[in-house]
Amino acid sequence: MSALIPPERNPLCWYYGSASIAFGIKNNAFSYLLLPFTTQVLGMPGYVAATALVIAMLWDAVSDLVLGHWSDKTSSRLGRRHPFMYVALILLPLSFWGMFDPMIELTDDTKFWYVLVFAILIRTSTTLVEVPSVAQLPELESQYERRSRWLSIRHAFGWMGGNGLHTINFFFWVGHYTMSVHTGYAIYAWVGATVIAISILISSLGTQKYFAALPRPESSVHDRNVWAVLVHAFKELAQSLSNKNFAVLFFNGLLTGIAGGMLAALYLYNTNYFFGFSGEQIAMTGVFVLISPLISVITIPYLSTIFTKRQIAILAISCFILLTPFPYVLFLFGVWPGMGSWLSLFLYSVFIVIEVVCLIINGVMLDSMMADVVEESEVDTSRRSEGLFYATRSFAAKAMSAGGIFLAGIIVSVVGMESFVTASDMTQDHRILLTSIFLPIYCGLQISAIVLLMLYRIQKDTHEQNLTKLAERRAPLGLSASATVTSS
Repeated sequence: MSALIPPERNPLCWYYGSASIAFGIKNNAFSYLLLPFTTQVLGMPGYVAATALVIAMLWDAVSDLVLGHWSDKTSSRLGRRHPFMYVALILLPLSFWGMFDPMIELTDDTKFWYVLVFAILIRTSTTLVEVPSVAQLPELESQYERRSRWLSIRHAFGWMGGNGLHTINFFFWVGHYTMSVHTGYAIYAWVGATVIAISILISSLGTQKYFAALPRPESSVHDRNVWAVLVHAFKELAQSLSNKNFAVLFFNGLLTGIAGGMLAALYLYNTNYFFGFSGEQIAMTGVFVLISPLISVITIPYLSTIFTKRQIAILAISCFILLTPFPYVLFLFGVWPGMGSWLSLFLYSVFIVIEVVCLIINGVMLDSMMADVVEESEVDTSRRSEGLFYATRSFAAKAMSAGGIFLAGIIVSVVGMESFVTASDMTQDHRILLTSIFLPIYCGLQISAIVLLMLYRIQKDTHEQNLTKLAERRAPLGLSASATVTSS
């Protein structure tokens, strides 16, 4: 556990958080840019491009389990997590650059395979850094409320990094050259790859000394092949699902993954064609959204003194669900400002800022709740599996986000947006068809996720009881209360 100083004054908190800049850039690119890039630059049909992305995401969901379990069981002088992060330092920037700036001339026969291979490379290399990095939290901080403060800073880094580069991109690159021209994507690829590499390097070096000094796991996977690692990971996954609180977060991830994947993949189609915003205006929404992480960092500690983590998560996502349909519905009824106007942009940005604040708060609470599950599970199993837990939640979100992206690709084809060049190509009938499909699906999935979240039971007193039990169990072994004990 970190020294009892405010997280904001602890350098480890900033090193831990800085890794999420890489995730923010990669997630932003995949969520918002990759589908338009493949359909409008590479000329792939929406359902074909979505199929490649779905296959890559399903691969990623499985690789998360393997690498998460592997990092739990790795014995290295660098620590359990850092060997994976250093591999990603090389692989992720190179594969990110290669995706948006193809290294070879693509034909109709090779486009699908190129996108599939590079999507798999990017997702695998992201897992190499993302799962080991986020799994560091339970070893860095054990106090109930303070975990949320660490994660609020981490999520702020992710949103500031991803959205910050997105904003610059739509001011000067993709927004300037338009979504159907490759030049902007190529510049974005080079800059994004560079920032990703710097982010991983800073986080890895900054946390290296602390984690190298922690006790090594009692068992490792050095003498197991990949198949054995996978089988062992699934066995532990099955055991973990018997923990009801973990199961709630797992299935919550399934539902929100579908909803989030669909909404994010449609975002640029909606802003560009539905509301008629130019590239410069889309960039301005990004400028507004830069306020959201700051608001969330200030808001989360205050909310944590009034509500439980579960209550905060439910309130945040409920607010998001209520706000999301308003701009679309008001536009269809003719009470929204003129298409592409700056007043329309301002109102839309206000909605987006509040929605992103809600998303950040919800994400922080869910990650913090997962950290609390680590100790509860250790009480029951005598095994710490931070990597497996976070990888499994990521597995749920990514596997189902694949379904969301696939739905988005189908919607793009059904509505006919593959051939759109300007906002004038979208008629009122197109808009009605679009909203009548994606809004009911999106809101229904999120409401179901909220109902499921009500079953989560770990509160502050429960968490403190778990810490006490673990401290008593470790005392005869001469271990500190924060020491990691891992057994097979």
